[in-house]
Amino acid sequence: MPDAFDYRPAFDFVIEARDPESRARTGRLTTPHGTIETPNFIFCGTKASVKGVTPAQLREARTDIILSNTYHLMIQPGAEIVARMGGLHRFMGWDGPMLTDSGGFQIFSMGHGSVADEIKGRRNAGVETPRPPTLMKITEEGATFRSYLNGEKLFLSPEHSIDIQRKLGADLIVQLDECTPFHVDRDYTARSMAMSHRWGDRSLAEFRRGGGLSANGLPQALYGIIQGGIYPDLRRESAEYTRDRDFFGTAVGGSLGAHKEQMYEVVSYCMPHVAPDRPVHLLGIGGIGDIFAGVRQGIDTFDCVSPTRVARHGWALVKGVPGERVNLRNARFREDSAPIDETCGCHTCRTYSRAYLHHLIRAQELLAITLVSIHNIFTMNRLMRDVRQAIRTGELDAIERAWVVAR
Repeated sequence: MPDAFDYRPAFDFVIEARDPESRARTGRLTTPHGTIETPNFIFCGTKASVKGVTPAQLREARTDIILSNTYHLMIQPGAEIVARMGGLHRFMGWDGPMLTDSGGFQIFSMGHGSVADEIKGRRNAGVETPRPPTLMKITEEGATFRSYLNGEKLFLSPEHSIDIQRKLGADLIVQLDECTPFHVDRDYTARSMAMSHRWGDRSLAEFRRGGGLSANGLPQALYGIIQGGIYPDLRRESAEYTRDRDFFGTAVGGSLGAHKEQMYEVVSYCMPHVAPDRPVHLLGIGGIGDIFAGVRQGIDTFDCVSPTRVARHGWALVKGVPGERVNLRNARFREDSAPIDETCGCHTCRTYSRAYLHHLIRAQELLAITLVSIHNIFTMNRLMRDVRQAIRTGELDAIERAWVVAR
């Protein structure tokens, strides 16, 4: 095995405080585009845009880090164009830390048509119509699929995924894996996991060949992914695989079960076996209650499209309400002069009433998407600040009770 890849001094992860009652911890994650405090939430700018808001609005809402998606950007506009435009940071006008995922989740979830929610344990929970299946074939070499834009036949291998992410130029990048859905059996899950490990080795080799540098010469850091479905022994094996390889960070991916309780259980299979000094990311999970459960198990960062997706449907995240959110489409808000959340300091809550937002949503005005998205982004960032402070002061239970109320 080659000598350990040295990610420093461009990257570092330092654990600063630990919760004595759980695996929860605070830390500082350093990248070439800045240092973020953890635990933290990564907002999804899937196609080089967090839907409905500008980078300046993200910053005003106190956002620290965002992500973009390899799969979508390889299709439109293409990684080569992004590289020629100076990389994602310059292309989209974001100057903070950024992550790109490998494209694996989108290939396999979108490839199966309606299985995306199932992979993340949200059966029948989709709010947007699934696209027709696009996945054609999975082999040891990689995945063959069709573009959802024009039907063009495309191929993504571990090496190609790393090369695309090199051209996109994010700080944190991710190995290619096969993201198996919940409904496949144990034998398939085990074979898929083993292939994802081989893909991880190939991803590392390609990363090393490029010197760990993006196309514009800035350092990058690579995360390995834990697979293994709902099976404790496979999850342990996969966590140990990532621990024993030269990854900077660890991502928990794949099928997380059929319901929230099983999701928490699956994460618990992984966490005792990950590299303890590396940042751990939970892919695609972002409910407020899920954040607390993940933090208690030692998760450092989360990502999910949910905060801005639900905003587009009129839902506003609110601290301490049943279900974590309110539906501003409801008629009870038609003459409500209060802000979404009187304890919130975001631009939307400082400026606009529930009645005005209700009107905008009912009138299908685009401004509604922006204003509710700003609020939801600010609320998630506020949540993460509260979580970090609670870990430092030993008040995690109290802060969770303030944020999460049973239906």
